[in-house]
Amino acid sequence: MLEVKDLNVHFGVIHAIKGISFNINEGEIVTLIGANGAGKSTTLRSISGLKKPTSGTITLEGTDITGTSPQNRVARGLSQVPEGRRVFPEMTVQENLDLGAFLRKGSNHAEEDAVFDRFPILAERRKQLAGTLSGGEQQMLAMGRALMAKPKVLLLDEPSMGLAPLLVQEIFDIIVAINAAGTTVLLVEQNAHMALQIAHRAYVLETGSIVLSGEAKELAQADEVKRAYLGG
Repeated sequence: MLEVKDLNVHFGVIHAIKGISFNINEGEIVTLIGANGAGKSTTLRSISGLKKPTSGTITLEGTDITGTSPQNRVARGLSQVPEGRRVFPEMTVQENLDLGAFLRKGSNHAEEDAVFDRFPILAERRKQLAGTLSGGEQQMLAMGRALMAKPKVLLLDEPSMGLAPLLVQEIFDIIVAINAAGTTVLLVEQNAHMALQIAHRAYVLETGSIVLSGEAKELAQADEVKRAYLGG
């Protein structure tokens, strides 16, 4: 479904992503885990077109999208939920969701109904300003907005950041449900314990390089992963 090959990203003289390669099969949840500053978010931003890589290729369903615009990637089926949620605070819940469907032609009622079924609290708050929502509600809105584009691949950047433990569990349950409904997921997450619980496969990123990869359940048992990310 998605393949990243020999990806390099620079910020000036800083070599942030160092020739990484990975792939995601249709229907999978794949997670990128690593410490803060490892390059996880930069990788996602390169995939979604928000950061231009120095070299390498990004392929979606067999088509090279490396040089295409972010909106082209959304139109092709790629949608990102950004770190920090990034909802539009002075716009209503409904208006935020409408923006998620800006590239879609025709009626968006089916997608909207699906989002409200997935996040009933958003239906209750549809006329409320997004900036007045709680952190958990804003995260749900950011996810709902991304789903309005009917993505084939959903990119999630630190969805648990700043949320209470009970809400973290709810958000991860929702990610599993979204995946079960047919959406392929690439999850970037510092909460390695939760990410490895729900993912099929995982890649460990350290200072811009992939140092470990494999089945998520196997990596969760690896001594180096336990020591570095699971407190074991």
